Amino acid sequence: MLSEIFDKSILIFGCGNILLGDDGFGPAVVKRLNDNHALPEHALALDMGTGVREVLFDLILSESKPEKIIIVDAVDHPGRQPGEVFEIAVEDIPAKKIADFSLHQFPTVNMLKELKDHTGIDITILAAQVQEIPEELREGLTPPLAAAVEEACRRILRNI
Repeated sequence: MLSEIFDKSILIFGCGNILLGDDGFGPAVVKRLNDNHALPEHALALDMGTGVREVLFDLILSESKPEKIIIVDAVDHPGRQPGEVFEIAVEDIPAKKIADFSLHQFPTVNMLKELKDHTGIDITILAAQVQEIPEELREGLTPPLAAAVEEACRRILRNI
Protein backbone atom coordinates (compact mmCIF):
# COMPACT_ATOMS: atom_id res chain seq x y z
CA MET A 1 0.00 0.00 0.00
CA LEU A 2 2.92 2.37 0.58
CA SER A 3 3.64 2.34 -3.16
CA GLU A 4 0.23 3.99 -3.65
CA ILE A 5 1.47 7.19 -2.02
CA PHE A 6 3.09 8.12 -5.33
CA ASP A 7 -0.18 7.63 -7.27
CA LYS A 8 -2.62 9.61 -5.13
CA SER A 9 -3.20 13.36 -5.15
CA ILE A 10 -4.35 13.48 -1.51
CA LEU A 11 -2.56 11.68 1.31
CA ILE A 12 -3.90 11.41 4.85
CA PHE A 13 -1.33 10.26 7.41
CA GLY A 14 -2.47 9.24 10.87
CA CYS A 15 0.48 9.69 13.24
CA GLY A 16 0.88 8.40 16.76
CA ASN A 17 1.65 5.49 18.99
CA ILE A 18 -1.45 3.40 19.74
CA LEU A 19 0.28 2.05 22.86
CA LEU A 20 0.33 5.52 24.44
CA GLY A 21 -3.37 6.19 24.95
CA ASP A 22 -4.42 9.50 23.37
CA ASP A 23 -1.29 9.56 21.20
CA GLY A 24 -3.07 6.92 19.09
CA PHE A 25 -5.59 9.49 17.83
CA GLY A 26 -4.13 9.74 14.31
CA PRO A 27 -4.22 5.98 13.70
CA ALA A 28 -7.77 5.81 15.13
CA VAL A 29 -8.95 8.48 12.68
CA VAL A 30 -7.38 6.66 9.72
CA LYS A 31 -8.97 3.38 10.81
CA ARG A 32 -12.40 5.03 11.05
CA LEU A 33 -11.95 6.69 7.64
CA ASN A 34 -10.99 3.42 5.98
CA ASP A 35 -13.59 1.28 7.77
CA ASN A 36 -16.61 3.59 7.74
CA HIS A 37 -16.23 6.17 4.98
CA ALA A 38 -15.78 5.96 1.23
CA LEU A 39 -12.69 7.94 0.32
CA PRO A 40 -12.48 9.30 -3.21
CA GLU A 41 -10.31 7.34 -5.65
CA HIS A 42 -7.63 10.05 -5.57
CA ALA A 43 -7.20 9.91 -1.76
CA LEU A 44 -5.33 7.48 0.48
CA ALA A 45 -5.43 7.28 4.29
CA LEU A 46 -2.57 5.45 6.01
CA ASP A 47 -1.73 4.71 9.64
CA MET A 48 1.89 5.84 9.82
CA GLY A 49 2.35 5.09 13.51
CA THR A 50 5.54 6.89 14.47
CA GLY A 51 7.21 6.32 11.08
CA VAL A 52 5.93 9.22 9.00
CA ARG A 53 9.41 10.75 8.64
CA GLU A 54 10.56 8.04 6.25
CA VAL A 55 7.58 8.58 3.96
CA LEU A 56 8.00 12.37 4.04
CA PHE A 57 11.65 11.92 3.11
CA ASP A 58 10.63 9.69 0.18
CA LEU A 59 8.13 12.34 -0.95
CA ILE A 60 10.78 15.06 -0.83
CA LEU A 61 12.98 13.00 -3.16
CA SER A 62 10.21 11.72 -5.42
CA GLU A 63 9.37 13.25 -8.77
CA SER A 64 5.72 12.35 -8.18
CA LYS A 65 4.17 14.44 -5.43
CA PRO A 66 0.63 14.72 -4.06
CA GLU A 67 -1.33 17.96 -4.20
CA LYS A 68 -2.33 17.74 -0.53
CA ILE A 69 -1.11 16.04 2.63
CA ILE A 70 -3.21 15.93 5.77
CA ILE A 71 -1.35 14.95 8.94
CA VAL A 72 -3.61 13.79 11.79
CA ASP A 73 -2.03 13.77 15.23
CA ALA A 74 -2.64 14.30 18.93
CA VAL A 75 -1.04 17.31 20.60
CA ASP A 76 -0.79 18.95 23.98
CA HIS A 77 -1.49 22.58 23.10
CA PRO A 78 -1.98 25.25 25.80
CA GLY A 79 -5.46 26.70 26.06
CA ARG A 80 -7.23 23.83 24.30
CA GLN A 81 -9.84 21.47 25.76
CA PRO A 82 -9.36 17.67 25.67
CA GLY A 83 -10.89 16.32 22.47
CA GLU A 84 -10.88 19.69 20.72
CA VAL A 85 -10.05 19.25 17.03
CA PHE A 86 -8.20 22.09 15.31
CA GLU A 87 -5.73 22.87 12.55
CA ILE A 88 -2.14 23.92 13.05
CA ALA A 89 -0.28 25.66 10.24
CA VAL A 90 3.16 24.18 9.58
CA GLU A 91 4.75 27.58 10.14
CA ASP A 92 2.88 27.98 13.46
CA ILE A 93 4.26 24.91 15.19
CA PRO A 94 5.82 26.31 18.36
CA ALA A 95 9.58 25.84 18.63
CA LYS A 96 9.15 24.04 21.95
CA LYS A 97 6.94 21.46 20.19
CA ILE A 98 9.56 20.60 17.61
CA ALA A 99 11.17 18.08 19.98
CA ASP A 100 7.87 17.03 21.57
CA PHE A 101 6.10 13.72 21.05
CA SER A 102 3.26 15.37 19.21
CA LEU A 103 4.73 15.45 15.73
CA HIS A 104 7.26 12.75 16.45
CA GLN A 105 10.44 14.79 16.63
CA PHE A 106 11.89 17.68 14.70
CA PRO A 107 12.87 16.00 11.41
CA THR A 108 9.17 15.61 10.66
CA VAL A 109 8.49 19.31 11.19
CA ASN A 110 11.52 20.26 9.10
CA MET A 111 10.40 17.92 6.32
CA LEU A 112 6.87 19.32 6.37
CA LYS A 113 8.29 22.83 6.05
CA GLU A 114 10.54 21.69 3.20
CA LEU A 115 7.66 20.05 1.36
CA LYS A 116 5.40 23.06 1.82
CA ASP A 117 7.98 25.70 0.93
CA HIS A 118 9.69 23.98 -2.00
CA THR A 119 7.06 21.81 -3.68
CA GLY A 120 3.78 23.67 -3.42
CA ILE A 121 2.09 20.76 -1.64
CA ASP A 122 -0.85 21.96 0.46
CA ILE A 123 -0.14 20.63 3.96
CA THR A 124 -2.73 20.56 6.72
CA ILE A 125 -2.07 19.40 10.26
CA LEU A 126 -5.30 18.33 11.91
CA ALA A 127 -4.74 17.97 15.64
CA ALA A 128 -6.72 16.93 18.66
CA GLN A 129 -5.96 18.10 22.17
CA VAL A 130 -5.00 15.16 24.39
CA GLN A 131 -6.52 14.59 27.78
CA GLU A 132 -3.49 12.62 28.89
CA ILE A 133 -0.57 10.57 27.67
CA PRO A 134 -0.05 7.66 30.09
CA GLU A 135 3.33 7.10 31.69
CA GLU A 136 2.99 3.36 31.10
CA LEU A 137 1.91 1.61 27.91
CA ARG A 138 -1.87 1.60 27.56
CA GLU A 139 -3.97 1.22 24.45
CA GLY A 140 -7.17 3.15 23.97
CA LEU A 141 -8.22 6.75 23.70
CA THR A 142 -9.74 8.68 26.59
CA PRO A 143 -13.46 9.46 26.11
CA PRO A 144 -12.85 13.03 24.81
CA LEU A 145 -10.42 11.79 22.14
CA ALA A 146 -12.62 8.83 21.19
CA ALA A 147 -15.50 11.27 20.68
CA ALA A 148 -13.29 13.50 18.51
CA VAL A 149 -12.44 10.76 15.99
CA GLU A 150 -15.64 11.15 13.96
CA GLU A 151 -15.38 14.95 14.01
CA ALA A 152 -11.87 14.67 12.58
CA CYS A 153 -13.18 12.32 9.88
CA ARG A 154 -15.91 14.82 8.92
CA ARG A 155 -13.38 17.65 8.71
CA ILE A 156 -11.05 15.57 6.54
CA LEU A 157 -13.88 14.52 4.20
CA ARG A 158 -14.93 18.17 3.78
CA ASN A 159 -11.30 19.09 3.07
CA ILE A 160 -10.74 16.53 0.31
